[in-house]
Amino acid sequence: MQKTFKPGEKSNRSGQFEIVGPRGGRTGEERTVVIREPFPPTPKSGQKYVLTDASKNGAGKGRK
Repeated sequence: MQKTFKPGEKSNRSGQFEIVGPRGGRTGEERTVVIREPFPPTPKSGQKYVLTDASKNGAGKGRK
């Protein structure tokens, strides 16, 4: 199972994140999130985010 992220949690990568239901069901909705920025609120309670397409330009990799 893929790592999920809650709304308000800070992103560890930049990219496209899909909103999934409480049991992992896909919604087809995606949001673009930039590294170290919080995930936006989801349309319904209990939904989370999963990474679907990471940035490929190197800017989205985690830095220390």
